[in-house]
Amino acid sequence: MPAIRPAQLDRTLRERVAGGAFFFHGDEDFLREEAAGRVVAAYLDPATRDFNFDQVRGADVAAEDLASVIGTPPMMAEHRVVVVRDAQGLSVKAREVVEAAAKAPPAGLILVLSAAIPSASKAKFYDELKKHAVSVEYAPLSHDDAPGWAMETAREELGYELEPDAARALVGGVGVDLGTLTSELKKLAAYAQGRERVTLDDVRAVGGAIPRQDRWEWFDLVAERRFREAVAALPVMLDQGENGVGLVIGMGGVLLKIGLVCAGGQGALERELKPFQKWMARRIGPQARRWTLPEVDRAMEELLRTDRLLKSASLSDRQAIEELLLRLWAIERPARAA
Repeated sequence: MPAIRPAQLDRTLRERVAGGAFFFHGDEDFLREEAAGRVVAAYLDPATRDFNFDQVRGADVAAEDLASVIGTPPMMAEHRVVVVRDAQGLSVKAREVVEAAAKAPPAGLILVLSAAIPSASKAKFYDELKKHAVSVEYAPLSHDDAPGWAMETAREELGYELEPDAARALVGGVGVDLGTLTSELKKLAAYAQGRERVTLDDVRAVGGAIPRQDRWEWFDLVAERRFREAVAALPVMLDQGENGVGLVIGMGGVLLKIGLVCAGGQGALERELKPFQKWMARRIGPQARRWTLPEVDRAMEELLRTDRLLKSASLSDRQAIEELLLRLWAIERPARAA
């Protein structure tokens, strides 16, 4: 059975297959838990939920008990749902029980398995689940993905449009922990009282710990070649916990996107952006008009040089990034230099 993307899960649930297994894996446990909840809601009849719903943890359940739970038929309903969390903790015998159920599910069984697969694991157990279950990976969101996730969650689940600047400030303040982000989005919904749009001023009013210098705004300064302002704001960025290598990586990501626009136009960028990053296209397009492709190439060389300095020289992060910004500032188009 092929793996599906997280966005395809709702469609799969709407098709309401007769029975089978779902395998949710990856290090983002909040999204795995949310996905398990969607399966439960899709298949369980609320009137008979107490008779047809069992949930266990891998390290706590014996193979015999798990086999009994899985083998119990639905009572007064079409489906029975069994959720196994922390499936990486199952014993060898319990894994055999799960594999057998995934390959040939008992009538009416919906088996949900959630696991954070250890990074060095070579266990065939996980490959077997991916082969026979509806498999979805939930990897942790990056800082670049998190604002898009917040905007989509606000729109799809809470009924309001979260403006990009507000989403960036929210993520900058609370980080990428999705449980915390969800809680803050719900607070914003309550504060907005039915308004269709939530702004940066709303985020500030609700009391989120917005950083003095938004990291995305700082990258915007670089992308817009406002290097004097970027140098002035650098100490604040570093005081907030940013480091030189992280800033180099962030600048590299922005310049790569600008390079895509320079080389292939706006469409080239939109085709390459990941789902939660589509919102960036509207911002990157105008920024790209300030650059040429040769300038982007030179800037990327400077980033590589600074990355090596940070990892090998005795320069502080501030010294290395200040020097980088000054060298980027010095990159001029031939027409300007003439």
